[in-house]
Amino acid sequence: MADTARQGRKAFAFHAHESGTRHPLVAAAMVLPLAALLLFLFGGFEQVAAQASSVGAMLGR
Repeated sequence: MADTARQGRKAFAFHAHESGTRHPLVAAAMVLPLAALLLFLFGGFEQVAAQASSVGAMLGR
């Protein structure tokens, strides 16, 4: 029993934080720069504008 507890403490010492969920703003801050870069590299500005226009037309605006 004591050996198991000692191993658990060693494992916890090497893993400073437990894996869990990220805050949504942290996740957005991580993904938005990559999304902007891909949008720029592949020339997606026109596609985004066309999609937004069609969604707007579908909503009646």
